[in-house]
Amino acid sequence: MNEVVFVSVLTCPYCGFAQRETMPADACQFFYECLRCHARLRPRPGDCCVFCSYGSAPCPPIQLARRGGSAQTG
Repeated sequence: MNEVVFVSVLTCPYCGFAQRETMPADACQFFYECLRCHARLRPRPGDCCVFCSYGSAPCPPIQLARRGGSAQTG
């Protein structure tokens, strides 16, 4: 079984700036401000958080749900 990924690279859909961020282990992050253009990112329709919409990896709760696992970490 693969381990949960806690780091994702968020890419701004407006300016293309990419930033490596640590994702919360037990929650979805609904807002994110781009460090370059200061756009306030929100999830696309159907996604739970900005990491699922603009990240290189989905958030940990979604990773676990796709595997049928629990939200245990560590």
